[in-house]
Amino acid sequence: MQYLNPTLNNLPSFYLLQIKPLIGSQQAYNINFSDLDKSQMFLYTESALGNGELKDIYDIIFIDIAEFDKMKTLEMAAEVEYLNKKLSKQNRQYILIGPGRWGTRDRFLGIPVTWDQISNAKVIVEISLANYPLDSSLGSHFFHNITSMNIGYFSVLDSSETDFIQWHLMDKNRISHRTKFFKHVQFDKPLSVMMDGKTRRATIILNSQV
Repeated sequence: MQYLNPTLNNLPSFYLLQIKPLIGSQQAYNINFSDLDKSQMFLYTESALGNGELKDIYDIIFIDIAEFDKMKTLEMAAEVEYLNKKLSKQNRQYILIGPGRWGTRDRFLGIPVTWDQISNAKVIVEISLANYPLDSSLGSHFFHNITSMNIGYFSVLDSSETDFIQWHLMDKNRISHRTKFFKHVQFDKPLSVMMDGKTRRATIILNSQV
């Protein structure tokens, strides 16, 4: 058993390493995920930050797994910046999906973007790949922006027994734009993003796009 070392007056001292403010929602969302159609779920995770439902997002920007190269994450950051500016001019928020830690300073651990390069993302997703494990940041690099703007931040592990991304559902939708490393899909119907802040579960539903 570990004990705190006594100091002044023979009393132990406890130091807080870090404190981050959380902004509570006025409405509690208790989502019954078992009632949802799993076949329409593009993504499901039990490691999510955020609370509530988003019903006005039509765009997903996601990594082309076949093209991913951890040695070229700086180039990926530049592509994301280009796509972010493109959608910002159209006043379109989007879901951003990529490997490793978004915003890391170590370019080998993820894509080293700054906030202005992804500022129009409403949901940010960190994923791991079979040969690229994820040490989730839980949004620590952009925590103030995430909490103040109620941005969803999800982590999906490739090895998880519960979390998943059904990539094949993207095959049914036309790619509206692509760069070397990313694909952009623009849907005709809005996506449904559901986030349960209490259980930290979240899902993205495609709403029968075809």
